[in-house]
Amino acid sequence: MTNAENINLKENVWAIIPIHNEERNIGEVISKCKKHVKNVVVVDDGSTDKSHNIAKNSGAIVLRHIVNLGKGAALKTGCDYAVRNMTRNTKKSAKNNEKNPNILIFIDGDGQHDADMIPVFTEKLKDCDIAIGVRRFNKKMPFVMKFGNNFINFIINLLFHVKISDSQSGYRAVWAENYRKIRWKSQDYSMESEMIANIGKHKLKYSQVPIPTIYNDEYKGTTVVDGFRIVYNIIKYLGNQRFLRS
Repeated sequence: MTNAENINLKENVWAIIPIHNEERNIGEVISKCKKHVKNVVVVDDGSTDKSHNIAKNSGAIVLRHIVNLGKGAALKTGCDYAVRNMTRNTKKSAKNNEKNPNILIFIDGDGQHDADMIPVFTEKLKDCDIAIGVRRFNKKMPFVMKFGNNFINFIINLLFHVKISDSQSGYRAVWAENYRKIRWKSQDYSMESEMIANIGKHKLKYSQVPIPTIYNDEYKGTTVVDGFRIVYNIIKYLGNQRFLRS
């Protein structure tokens, strides 16, 4: 954890938003984020609609993948950019023995994350290394999706010695100084599970933030197929870790 007293919500918080064909939602998402933070980085992951232009005209910093690489790749592109470009007085920080006071916050571009929760996440970070959103699942959520999410939660918590209620929630905030510890290799939705694996590996302190569950007409989150892929990637991740230790 870092010196929370130095946080300026407008200057020190970077919202990272990966998108793919979100022309209907991205303008409003950026507008809501900008009520709370100055630095909004949108990564257009190979969109074929007007998402890129809308994001740019809405005042965001817009990065672009020519082809669709996946959410994990897009989010990593945005985070890497933000970490490289964070403005802070390094000499003053070093002199005062202070750590990096910047925060990365991950928000989906489809409108399912309420940007008004940003101050809640940053407040939560005063007592932890990373804050993870926990959705309130309602009866409208299909049983197969609810079962899949609970199954993945069980596997992740068992394998990585954490107790996280919603391992597939993408709404998260982390101190920039800890980004390298949670940085993932997965290109797709598996990155959310890999991030939690890295939390367990590095014994980072985490907190959970209850967030509203907002659904729109077109669901673009984790599917059943994604769920099987996530479990497969978790097993592959564990195999790689054992290989590196041997």
